[in-house]
Amino acid sequence: MPKKTKRHLFKLARFLISYSLKTEKEKVMMGYYLLIGLIILVSWYVSHTLKSKFRKYSKTHLQNGMSGAEIARKMLEDNGIYDVKVISTPGQLTDHYNPQKKTVNLSEAVYSQRNAAAAAVAAHECGHAVQHAKAYSWLKMRSALVPVVSVASRFSQFVIMGGIILMATVSFGVGQMVLLAGIILFGMGTLFSFITLPVEYDASNRALAWLKAENIVTPQEYEGSKDALKWAARTYVVAAVGSLATLLYFIGIFLGSRD
Repeated sequence: MPKKTKRHLFKLARFLISYSLKTEKEKVMMGYYLLIGLIILVSWYVSHTLKSKFRKYSKTHLQNGMSGAEIARKMLEDNGIYDVKVISTPGQLTDHYNPQKKTVNLSEAVYSQRNAAAAAVAAHECGHAVQHAKAYSWLKMRSALVPVVSVASRFSQFVIMGGIILMATVSFGVGQMVLLAGIILFGMGTLFSFITLPVEYDASNRALAWLKAENIVTPQEYEGSKDALKWAARTYVVAAVGSLATLLYFIGIFLGSRD
């Protein structure tokens, strides 16, 4: 057996022995850190791939010569929506639909460029406008949670850390209650991230269906748009799973403090 292989086997055996000697609490903590590490790696991979895909499909110029702004306006008109404005917003990846102001906000590149990536993003954001016009239930639910979640996400981690500090220094019982309040606040953010998933996937499905049905893009351009939106949606999946893992970790701390 090669010396290098022996060294690897020895390290593995040492790790397994040390792991078997750990307490259940230490094993849970180690499992959590491994999970978070994995989520971070997957998040990096998805983000890196998404940027790579958009760079690739930004080079696929549309045969119809339409810009992202023109595509957005046409999709709105085809769906009978005339009270939503399409505007340009500074920055990259700043594209979004604002239901309060009724504006489809496209980043400068998406607004002006004429390629498969811009078509995908513009149509996707208009998909949210169509959801709004048709009172799509998941969008209504997410919109209702926005005010609460904006406050909860801002303070949840501070409340959680405050609870842990109080448990260790001042009053264990009071600290537990503060920690539980922080977990509830954080849980609202986790719930919001999962409610976002059907909203984003549905907007992409509406966008792709319209691009194909109205022959806005060629088959090759369509596949590029579809691939770009697929990877964009996966960023929301990774974020939701990461939020859930962190929530379970905080719940584990709370339950452990009761033992």
